[in-house]
Amino acid sequence: MMRHICAASAILAALVTGASAQQPNAQLNDTQQLGQSLFVQSCGVCHLKPQLTSVQFAPVLSRESLGGQEDVMRQVIANGTPRMPGFKHHFDQTQIAAIAAYLKTVPVQQAAAPAPRARQNDRDAD
Repeated sequence: MMRHICAASAILAALVTGASAQQPNAQLNDTQQLGQSLFVQSCGVCHLKPQLTSVQFAPVLSRESLGGQEDVMRQVIANGTPRMPGFKHHFDQTQIAAIAAYLKTVPVQQAAAPAPRARQNDRDAD
C-alpha cells in the first residue's frame, strides 16, 4: 500500500512539474509570457514531452541553446534548420523575439541517466 502511495506521489510530482512549463509564470515579464505561450503551442510538439512515456522529437531547449545567443535563436526560429521548419511566415518578428526571450529564462535540464549496461555474464551467455 505504501509503495503505491509513493508511486502515485512521484507521478503527480512529475505531472505538476511538466505542467508548470505550460502555465504562465509570475516571474516572467509580458514578452517572456507571450514567448512561453507561443513556444508551448507551436514548438512544444517537438521540443517538449507531453507525457513521461512519449518520444521527444527535438532537443530540449534552454538558455544555453545555440550558445546562449539570443540573436542566433531568433534567426533559427525564423529561418529553421534542415530538420526544423522556419516560422518567419507563421510569426512576426516581435513574436519570434518573444520566444527567444522566453528561452533565455529556461534553465538547463540535467541530462537523463544513462541506460544500465549489460552485465558481462549476460553477454557471455549469448
